[in-house]
Amino acid sequence: MQKDLTAEFSMETVGGRTLRVARWRWDEPSEHLPVLFFNGIGANIEAVAPLAEALTERPFIMFDMPGVGGSPEPLVPYNPFTMSWTAKELLKRFNAPEVDVMGISWGGAMAQHFTLQHPGTVRRLILAATTAGMIMVPGSPAALTKMANPRRYIDAGFMEEHFRTLYGGLTGGKQEHISRLTPPTPRGYVYQLLCMLGWTSVPMLPFLKKDVLIMMGDDDQIVPLTNGRILESLIPNSRLEIFEQGGHLFMLTHREQTISSIRGFLDAPDRVQREAA
Repeated sequence: MQKDLTAEFSMETVGGRTLRVARWRWDEPSEHLPVLFFNGIGANIEAVAPLAEALTERPFIMFDMPGVGGSPEPLVPYNPFTMSWTAKELLKRFNAPEVDVMGISWGGAMAQHFTLQHPGTVRRLILAATTAGMIMVPGSPAALTKMANPRRYIDAGFMEEHFRTLYGGLTGGKQEHISRLTPPTPRGYVYQLLCMLGWTSVPMLPFLKKDVLIMMGDDDQIVPLTNGRILESLIPNSRLEIFEQGGHLFMLTHREQTISSIRGFLDAPDRVQREAA
């Protein structure tokens, strides 16, 4: 497992649950809010470390879910409410009363829930390759079948062979991505799946009063583009950006475009300022 040495790692116990936490540039002066990032299912901190590294002007924080990466295996199941509370307590511990929030795939659902549960903590929200939960357009059966196979985490050959089927889009950078993955424990993976079972944000999204950027690949085999259009139609102050030839990992294959889009969105004037102008 690759460890990004520019991040500060710590084990934090919140509400009886211990999590491995990574923070970038946390104690450096910055005029920008920190970014709180929620990762995809089964993905460890290292998988998204390049994104944290690229946003050099911003503090950045993420944590491994229970049983994923370096976080101990969960003893009991958890749900979006408890994990959102846990994330909020971590932010309080590190003196971050307000953040910008981003999530990819499964983490995009967590990012939505966190924002809805703790609206006073969130300034802006970025959703990447994600859905509104159970009310979604499913991906291709071939991709979903291979995604459910734990071999994609423990067998690099399996991941490489089926990378295009799994994620769609361009496949540049796949070796780097594969090298950064650490397999979750079986219980950790199952509990992460169970966490969002039956969950949907659809009834609440029309009431989400945040500026939201939705980023989707047009060749995502796991989360088809239509899901991004559904999110855009439900969230009042949202904008959809489509990454051409982008699969589920467009943040990897379209790295420069991704960073540019994130910066442009987070640095833009607030909605109140735009309306006043």
